[in-house]
Amino acid sequence: MLTSISGRSVIVTGGSKGIGKGIARVFANQGARVLIVSRTLAEGEACAEELGNGSSAFAADVSDWDQSQAMAAEAVERHGGLDILCANAGCFPQTNIEDMDPSEWDMVMGTNLKGNFLSVKACLPALKKSDQGRVVLTSSITGPVTGFPGWSHYGASKSGQLGFMRTACIELAKFNITMNAVLPGNISTEGLDDLGEDYIKTMEASIPLKKIGVVEDIGNAALFLASKEANYITGQTIIVDGGQILPESLEALE
Repeated sequence: MLTSISGRSVIVTGGSKGIGKGIARVFANQGARVLIVSRTLAEGEACAEELGNGSSAFAADVSDWDQSQAMAAEAVERHGGLDILCANAGCFPQTNIEDMDPSEWDMVMGTNLKGNFLSVKACLPALKKSDQGRVVLTSSITGPVTGFPGWSHYGASKSGQLGFMRTACIELAKFNITMNAVLPGNISTEGLDDLGEDYIKTMEASIPLKKIGVVEDIGNAALFLASKEANYITGQTIIVDGGQILPESLEALE
């Protein structure tokens, strides 16, 4: 059991639903003081009330510099400091390149990639003061490893996160801050449900473990990377996908 999370100050961006909510739940259950950040305060407050354990909510758009700074300041104000940033906020509209308006590309990049940069930059002054400064990014297998029609912007943003991480972790190392990424495969969330039952069945058939992951699977990986036990790991990725990326074809699973 990891013993170094209780009492720690944690920000989870995009924490009111989906994978972010799973991450927030895992940290809250370990006794961390979690600030759930979402664009909609009501959603964040509902999540905080559900999770309990001292969780609270704050409304911010991570693609906006002023709001990112306000988010970091609020965590320090409420918790007396900041130890862990889980930069999870993201969006994934599905549009083929031919039909995509350039503004949609900019929106996805602004949230998924620029939002990571602004969150890290805003939280850095507080993380430097922690004896356990941690940054955990939520990337994806889509982009860094795989591709899927309609998600060219999403895949590019998730690949970009890893490029950002590999340089940022070097810059942050002198402050004893580690930075790593979790790459989820198909995880059971509201967004996955929107893709339909046929999609889910096809994906389950393509995964060696024959099941879709749950949000806590990602939360547990983030928890490890944020722990003292992971203090010598930085600039690395953990794929959490039930083995999805491994088979060459469906025939390999027969």
